[in-house]
Amino acid sequence: MGSVNYDDAETTMRTAAELLGPRLRRIPDGEVGIRFHWIMFQPDVLGQADGIERVGAERIPFGAGLDARPLRIAGGADAASIVLPPLGYAAAAKESYGTFLRLRAEGAIADDVRFQVSLPTPLAVIASFFSGDDRAAIEPVYTAAMLRELAEILDAIPQADLAIQWDVASEIGIIERAAGYGKVMEAWWPGDPFDGLVARLAELIDEVPSGVEVGVHLCYGDAAERHFIEPADAATLVRYANAVIAAAHRPLTWLHLPVPIERDDDAYFAPLDGLALGDQTELYLGLVHREDGADGALRRIAAAAPHAPQFGVATECGIGRAPAGSTEGILRTHAEVAEAW
Repeated sequence: MGSVNYDDAETTMRTAAELLGPRLRRIPDGEVGIRFHWIMFQPDVLGQADGIERVGAERIPFGAGLDARPLRIAGGADAASIVLPPLGYAAAAKESYGTFLRLRAEGAIADDVRFQVSLPTPLAVIASFFSGDDRAAIEPVYTAAMLRELAEILDAIPQADLAIQWDVASEIGIIERAAGYGKVMEAWWPGDPFDGLVARLAELIDEVPSGVEVGVHLCYGDAAERHFIEPADAATLVRYANAVIAAAHRPLTWLHLPVPIERDDDAYFAPLDGLALGDQTELYLGLVHREDGADGALRRIAAAAPHAPQFGVATECGIGRAPAGSTEGILRTHAEVAEAW
């Protein structure tokens, strides 16, 4: 899915390629360094901009030196005139792509494997760190900054080598009206938020050129390996995915849906009967969990199979938040499950 609990990109790529071999179609850099905690480094980046300030006088320590204090537009500042610094995603992608090329030249990575870059939707950062009227004001500014990051990635990496994944968690939280960061997750536009959530994600998908693969990872959150809300079944995921796929002008290369560890029942997977994927779209189910390994994954596969004739396997939300030392075992479980099924 993107995040892997290793310290560097080379270890991530070498280990994944070695353990998963020909079953691996795309390989990320593990979201190492300051990206380890997903978007939690963005307040430190955005807080450097003139016109944006941190809320509260005291730092809120998070992870390895990050400050999790939220953000606001400074009094008297014109949001449209704020110039954001580089967000960090393009710089990381270009550096890791160099490692990818070196490993591929060595034969450690197969020639047909693409380099995957996972990006958060702008909505995730805006919803998590801004509040009130500031969210609507900063949305076009931050969205433009994220699209500049994407453009820089597209300029630096050949299309035939590249896969972009949009990580979609806050959107699901808003649909479900779940609590995140101590408050109910809400949209900042009037009416039913669903249409706005669909349009925003479809536009991001369409920003990826047709020669580049594009995937969507739908998520119920993974803070400390816990969801912000437990899904009753896959119905919300299917409804949102169908609407986004219908609204996008280009085909989705892959779709990933999470599966909670306790759900090996038919009721959870039954909504997949209505999933409207095109012939070009791969489905991945996030049913691999470190706690019950291959046995648990195979139970969930058996429950899913009547409702999804073909799918790949994944974890619910990457491996980044898994305990140190568990990553290799999780990757081996992927291989074992795929081989057994």
